[in-house]
Amino acid sequence: AEYMGSVDETPGYRFSNRYTHTMVSIRPANMDDLLSMQNANLHCLPENYQMKYYLYHALTWPGLLYVAEDPNKKIAGYVLAKMEEEDPQKHGHITSLAVLRSHRKMGIAKNVMTCSQRQMAETYDAEYVSLHVRVGNRGAFALYKDTLGYSVHETEEKYYADGEDAYSMRKAFAENVLKRENEKEKRKQRELEEQQRVLRERQEREAQRGGGAAGGKKKK
Repeated sequence: AEYMGSVDETPGYRFSNRYTHTMVSIRPANMDDLLSMQNANLHCLPENYQMKYYLYHALTWPGLLYVAEDPNKKIAGYVLAKMEEEDPQKHGHITSLAVLRSHRKMGIAKNVMTCSQRQMAETYDAEYVSLHVRVGNRGAFALYKDTLGYSVHETEEKYYADGEDAYSMRKAFAENVLKRENEKEKRKQRELEEQQRVLRERQEREAQRGGGAAGGKKKK
């Protein structure tokens, strides 16, 4: 989830039916945006993807892709994200984030990330969101840690093709984590109650058999 931008990412947006900024609008991405997203990626990041990878994300998790569009309908930035649904802990992952140099310091990165994260938590019931960032990318690291509230989970050595290490970072969705913990406690309680019910029934059957045997004995 490399991001090449300034540390100074200010919010500067209001919320109605979508996130908006005085100069750009943040909206869900559609199929027509994918080429522009790929173009922004090629201009901003060393990690690039083939078009089929964008298509895969758009078709599988359409609600997690967001773009920033300026008044001239130019895509100024995007976030490409997905769900890691096979993991025991259901969570989202930021695949790629980029903002064109001409549109930085406008809060675009923070806003598209916020939109995608909200969808992960509310629509997909994710417990947390993860991403990778180059150890040497101080601007991106500050954005994720200080502005968006991520923390370092671990350092993965030689994660990138050029051999640079990556920080694996995570941001927990506290409400979903609490809800999942409550569900686990309720499930444990139901299991305990079921075990107690089975035990009571077994004891009752044994008592009935014992009583029948005693009643069936003949007096000498």
